[in-house]
Amino acid sequence: MRTHSFLLLMLAGVTSGLFFNDQTFAGTLSQLGSSRWVTVNKVYDGDTFKTRAGEKIRLLGINTPEIAHGGKPGQPLGKKARQKLLSLIQGKLVRIEFDKDKQDKYGRLLAHVYLRDGTWINAQMIERGWAHQYIFAPNFRHADMLLKKEQAARQKKSGIWNTPRFERLESKQVSEKLIGQFRLISGHVVSIGKKRWGFKLGKLSISIPRAYRKWFKTPLKLKKNDRVIVHGTIRISNKGKLYLALHSPYDLEIIKQ
Repeated sequence: MRTHSFLLLMLAGVTSGLFFNDQTFAGTLSQLGSSRWVTVNKVYDGDTFKTRAGEKIRLLGINTPEIAHGGKPGQPLGKKARQKLLSLIQGKLVRIEFDKDKQDKYGRLLAHVYLRDGTWINAQMIERGWAHQYIFAPNFRHADMLLKKEQAARQKKSGIWNTPRFERLESKQVSEKLIGQFRLISGHVVSIGKKRWGFKLGKLSISIPRAYRKWFKTPLKLKKNDRVIVHGTIRISNKGKLYLALHSPYDLEIIKQ
């Protein structure tokens, strides 16, 4: 009987920590599952916030325009994206759901975020055009849904998709002025590499770095003249050629014609 009472007391203590104190919750139950509850203390920008317990959370699978910081200018709609996230979660108890990699190189927790009524915040930000999908292996949970929501937002020209900085470009519009920018580029495949791990859109070379090929499982099944959209950062090689690297299957869309 004493043992039974002791177990009930222990359970009550843990449960109270679960619902009323994210410090206790973080210290006791965070390792028991892939999700837990936290209280939002501060919103930094459209995809990052801090909990009452001091943890920094980065919303998984999305990226929002940068706000001005460290002497760098902000991007279009960066402040509005922050205001939108602020209006959705500031001061609220939210559930954070993890994927395979729980932290990034900056020590931030990577999570999908949900309100108590089930509202999925990551999807809301993309759906309303305040963010674009930003998928990195191995965190592919919900990636298909996020891409579909982005495609719908792009079609409606919602939020960032109605600005020159984020609008989709044709491959012939790519130039050195875009180096360092994350962009969506569309075009027809003009040639495919012998091993099928790369192709060309006009003068833009598209490649899948060796370290990321395992996530594609097989070489690309593209044909010449296929119309595609690629997601990624425009860079320049040592030979002065513009290229874009694909890091996950979600960085490549094949357009049905």
